[in-house]
Amino acid sequence: MDLSIIVPTYNERENVRTLSERVTTVLSECGYSYELLFVDDSRDDTPDVLAALAERHPNVRFVHRTDERGLASAVVKGFELSTGTCIIVMDADLQHPPELLPVIIKRLASADVVIPSRFIDGGSDGGLSIFRKLVSWTARLIGRLSIRRLRAISDCTSGYFGLHRRVITSARLNPIGWKILMEVLVKGDYHTVHEIPYAFVARDSGASKMTWRDQYDYLRHVLRLARHRPEDARFFTFCLVGAAGVPVNLLGLTVLLEFFTSDVAFASVVASFVAMVHNFLWNDSITWRMDIKPTLWRRGKQFVQFAFVSTLSIAITAAFAHTFHVNGWSPVAGQLVGIVLATWWSFVANDRWTWSRPEPRSELVVTREYAGETP
Repeated sequence: MDLSIIVPTYNERENVRTLSERVTTVLSECGYSYELLFVDDSRDDTPDVLAALAERHPNVRFVHRTDERGLASAVVKGFELSTGTCIIVMDADLQHPPELLPVIIKRLASADVVIPSRFIDGGSDGGLSIFRKLVSWTARLIGRLSIRRLRAISDCTSGYFGLHRRVITSARLNPIGWKILMEVLVKGDYHTVHEIPYAFVARDSGASKMTWRDQYDYLRHVLRLARHRPEDARFFTFCLVGAAGVPVNLLGLTVLLEFFTSDVAFASVVASFVAMVHNFLWNDSITWRMDIKPTLWRRGKQFVQFAFVSTLSIAITAAFAHTFHVNGWSPVAGQLVGIVLATWWSFVANDRWTWSRPEPRSELVVTREYAGETP
């Protein structure tokens, strides 16, 4: 079997028959050998519909799970059960057009991973409501900011993609929730990604399965993936150290204003300096921990650099505390806002200067085609 198409399903009885017919029509016309594998978690009579389809069509297979749940884990099960050297993953709700399958297959001849994208020229996410578009945009932003390997991918949360089996052969996939593509992109073995535009369409029937629990699971998934690579985990560790320094900072400010001075700017500077020393010690020993312990001279130099970066951060924080104060607002609230805005500057500067180290050069090549192009 040359090609496996994996379709996770959950209560999609109205759509699986139509999807099967459209896939069969499209691929039969192209002469491709394929299997259409449904991994089903349904609680309605979708398994009966799938059984009837498998009886009529030799290319259709399905497995019904009773002890597992979740879209991403269903796809992983499909990876295990499928036989094709090339694999395409798509949803059962007809929002992923089967008519794009021949294009994905052709592009896999020259790319390790092929991703139909809603967010390049010629693509569209018109099938989503305004709320769902906002949720999708936020999810992509969080993923791309948190994980460096996703930043070049325009649609890293897509549920429609193709890949060669060798990409996942050695990957230990254990996703949470529904964004299996992110798991593959972070843990897979690949060098080339090709994006093609497509229009995401509205559901013909059935209801969306999206829940608030899915959003929570997505955040957990991003955090887990970020820990997979040191360069991504570093930012989260830095934020945790910074978060630990926030109560130190705010407590110091409160004590100074209450017992020692009424000068808000001065109190803010002193409180931030105490937090700076606290944060340097933890960042040096955890966030940017070296395999070889730095010399005392180098550590001193790093402290000076960290202090310089932190001084600018303190200036930002103090400016906000003072601005809030002169406008009659809470200086503690201004301090907190300044801390948040200064965190981004501080991490980037320290990562590229204070604890700079050569990063492995990325060999990932991402190419895109646009509407009307034929690479």
